[in-house]
Parts: sequence; structure tokens; C-alpha cells
Amino acid sequence: MDTVIADKGAKGTAYGRGPQSHDGIITEVGPGTPCGEFMRRYWQPVAVADTVKDLPLAVRFLGEDLVLFRDKKGRPGLVHARCCHRGTTLYYGRVEDEGIRCCYHGWLFDTQGNCLDMPCEKDNGAGIRENVRQPWYPVLEEYGLVWAYFGPPEKMPVFTRWSTLENVGPGEKLYAHQGTFGGGGDHTVDIMPCNWLQDWENVMDPFHLPILHTSFSGVQFVPEFGIMPEVEWDYDNLGMKYTAYRKLNDGREVDRITYVHFPHVRIVPSVELAPGAGSSIGFCMPVDDENYTIFHVMKVPEKFEFGAQRRERIPGKIWSEMSEEEHQRFPGDWEAQVGQGPISLHSEEHLAPSDKGIRMLRRLLKEQIETVRDGGDPAGVFYNEKDAVVEVKAGNWFRE
Repeated sequence: MDTVIADKGAKGTAYGRGPQSHDGIITEVGPGTPCGEFMRRYWQPVAVADTVKDLPLAVRFLGEDLVLFRDKKGRPGLVHARCCHRGTTLYYGRVEDEGIRCCYHGWLFDTQGNCLDMPCEKDNGAGIRENVRQPWYPVLEEYGLVWAYFGPPEKMPVFTRWSTLENVGPGEKLYAHQGTFGGGGDHTVDIMPCNWLQDWENVMDPFHLPILHTSFSGVQFVPEFGIMPEVEWDYDNLGMKYTAYRKLNDGREVDRITYVHFPHVRIVPSVELAPGAGSSIGFCMPVDDENYTIFHVMKVPEKFEFGAQRRERIPGKIWSEMSEEEHQRFPGDWEAQVGQGPISLHSEEHLAPSDKGIRMLRRLLKEQIETVRDGGDPAGVFYNEKDAVVEVKAGNWFRE
């Protein structure tokens, strides 16, 4: 076998590379970080409502460890995991009619963190209880999800609604789901081990469809995605979109319009090229700086079963059943995004003209983060319910 050895004077080897870095302004989401404070100005999905019962759930979002529960009267509550008494986790607490009781010394907290009972203290802590409060966040239930507001109370907006999820008609229902199928995994995995932005900005990258999803790994969606599109990107008042025009082999012409809205909403049309508006709204919810999850809400037929929608990447196998060799030979979004590392190293990127949407999105995201830093309200935050209905324009629109 021939061995290739570069000339001694050759440049461009990996030797001597300096340290590389990520752009923390647009990726780090913990309390007090610029992007974290931006994220905390919106209602955020934290669970599928049907999964929140009387057994506490340990959840982690925006870098905070929390406990989610539903009291015996049906009210959801979201509190910090560490009990404010001696610091044990409320994950092992007992849910009662009025709230959650710590397993260690029995302090009882309602869904807003008020301490209702201190059984080890005289008169159940009368005179002390009033000065104790477990850190908590406001929650509400909409569209089959539990949502939380992590931001400053005086800035709490009204809940945003989406036109395609309203007016559920006869024979229809809303289906809410948490998982990674939007990011390339399947129903077996809830958390993706990489930064949230690696998925969200991928939505504004139409050119990975003809390569990753069609020619490299075989047709993962439809053969028509193998046609290289003509693309235009545009800003709007809630985020941005792209329009990918294709002239199909059968003579039809289609504009595929995909949107991202702040803070991390993704509205992707049917990947089967079904005509009309997209019926699914997704949320790339940051768990912390190096993990995220996706929540989806879809309007579907009443008899819809999610298990029937699991897409096989190779015949007879869904994503979690593939071997490591098969993942190498037939990669998808998971492999491409997680393959960038826990947080992609932006300093070593070489963006090309086809990455225009990535540049635009990052620039716009930084502008919104700066708006919050300067005391303003970011795009997509509403304080009047009449203004808080978003008309969904994403879809596969066939030209006549």
C-alpha cells in the first residue's frame, strides 16, 4: 500500500492548531447568561401534560434542576429541586391535596412554593412558615403541554397561540410529544446530547436536504428533495423563513416555506411534500448548554398513533435499532448535529454562500439577545391576547 507523505515545507497540517471556541452569546442558556436571560422572557414547554401526575418528575431546563408535579387537586407545580429547608431533593417528595411534601422533615409546599406545614415545629411552624418559600415558577397547560415562565415576574407575557393548532374540528385532535424524532432520533430518546442551536439553525439550512437526507444516506424523506433548490431567505417580525423553490420531474412547481420563530420555535412543512400549511409546531428546548429536547404539537386525525409514524432509515430498522456501523453508513440529523460536538466550535467554521441562512439567523438572534440586555422586549413576546395569535404561513405551496 502506498503511503502519502507531504513535503517538509507543506502547510495546512493539524499541528500547532490554537484553541477553538464556541460563541457563548448565542449558545449558553444558564441563569444570568445573555442567551439565558433572552430565553427566560418566553413561556417554555417543560412536559407533555399527560405525563405529569402525582409522582414527581425530575426535569432540567435552561441549566436548572427542577421538580414538576401535579397536586391531588390536579394543579401542576414546578419548583426547584433542592428543598429550601435542608437541601434534599423534592423528587422524593409526596404529592398531596395541597402540594408536595418533603420526605426529609415533612415541609409541605404548594404549587407556588408557599410553605403550608412544618410538622416538626410547634404549631406547625406558625410564625415561621410565612417567611419561607420554595423557589418556584409559574406554569400553565395549553396544547397538551405544561409550560413554564422562567423570567422576571413583571415581564411575564401572555401565552402565544398558533393558527394551525386552533379550532380543532370533528375527527381531529392535538397530539403533544417530547422526543428527538425532529432531530433525527426516535421515540426511545428524549434528550439530544448537543447544544440547542445545532438543531434550531439546521432548520434554516435547506441544502442539507439534497445531500444528507437524499444522496448521502439514501432517500430518508422523498426523492424530490434530491433536486437542488433555489432558495431565498427573509426576516419577519417573529424570526425568519426560507423559501425553497423546486421544479419537480413531473412538471409541478413547489415553494417549500419553512419558518423559525423566537425563541426556538421551528415550523417545518410535511416532509412527504403534502400540500398546504404545516400542521406541526416544534420547540428546540434547551436542557442546558450541552443538551436539548424537542417538544412537538401536531393537529392530527383522531385515530392517529405516533408509533405508526416511526420512519425507518434502513429497511426493517428504526434509528435506535441500527448498529454503529449502520449509523456511519446511513447518518441523519442526529449524527450530523451531535457530530458537531456538545457545543459546535464556531471559531473554526468556514461558512459558504449556501450558509446565508445560518449567518442571518445568528445575527438576528444576537440582536434579540441585545434587545433584552438593553431592557427591551424581544420579538414574539406579547402582552395582549389579541396580538398573541401567530398565523402559520409555513407549508408546501404548489404553483398552479
